[in-house]
Amino acid sequence: MKTQVCIIDDEKDGREYIALLLQNEFPEIQIDFQASGIEEAFIYLTKNSPDILFLDIQLNDGTAFDLLSKFKELSSQIIFITAYENFAIQAIKNGATDYLLKPIKKIDFIIAVNKALDNMKRNKTFSFSTAQDNKISLPTLQGFKMINIPDIVHCEADSSYTTFYLADKSKIMVSKTLHEFEEVLADHNFFRIHHKHLINLSHLQEYIKGKGGQVVMSDNSTLNVSTRKKNDFLEKLKL
Repeated sequence: MKTQVCIIDDEKDGREYIALLLQNEFPEIQIDFQASGIEEAFIYLTKNSPDILFLDIQLNDGTAFDLLSKFKELSSQIIFITAYENFAIQAIKNGATDYLLKPIKKIDFIIAVNKALDNMKRNKTFSFSTAQDNKISLPTLQGFKMINIPDIVHCEADSSYTTFYLADKSKIMVSKTLHEFEEVLADHNFFRIHHKHLINLSHLQEYIKGKGGQVVMSDNSTLNVSTRKKNDFLEKLKL
């Protein structure tokens, strides 16, 4: 499958220049969507998850940060583009893979895209190597820890980090998004009940009715079920 890219820039010339660079330097990459502002970009990103997102900071209807604030997390590699150096720190805090200044230099562009591709390769390797023999490897600063999947009670998202809560009451925080673990654990009786919570249904003790409702887990934690996820969750349980 080709690498999918989305370009969001309020200047047509800017979008065309990025498209030309991709065509010339990375012909294996496919441009899936282009947008000039927040509204159309938001509609696209709620339904799609491009591998790489080129995101101009100053858009015609707000800023890139206004757009990102509408999402709890995005799994895309984000390459920010701007004419202003003073946005660098804010871009980094918003999970920037890289930061390109206008006018974009070809060598800087190539370095940024290669960095994104390298990150994707590492994440893909991680995803395919984790859920084996009913174990999952969690990356740490020192290396990784092997955890028995049945021992995971639930996982909680915190921006680009995920905290694992285990049956022995211990917890482990890793610098990966919950989305990545959701994909790995999908075949191990896990269900995402909320943008913050991925639960092991084997540890579910009780469901409490409400607008979305709540679940009580085997570690006595009480977690909210989002209204958007409620019907799918109950269908999963056949309730």
